[in-house]
Amino acid sequence: MLRTMLQQLKKHPALIPQFCFLVLGMGGASLYLARLAKGPHVSWCHKTNPEPWNQVSPTYQYKFVAIETDYKNLKKEGPDF
Repeated sequence: MLRTMLQQLKKHPALIPQFCFLVLGMGGASLYLARLAKGPHVSWCHKTNPEPWNQVSPTYQYKFVAIETDYKNLKKEGPDF
């Protein structure tokens, strides 16, 4: 399959930018999914940490980009369990 792609790129050089953007998009999506999987609110072993969201501080920024919310000044609402 890789050999076929290289042959097509040699025959049609206009496909090179499209191939580069495709690889760049797939790489970015993979890195973002890896970032999401390593978050403190994700539990891969439910026996040792069944509720990981209870251990996250209220100032943790959940969103990738927070435009209006200032997470440093948030107060905890509710009791500790």
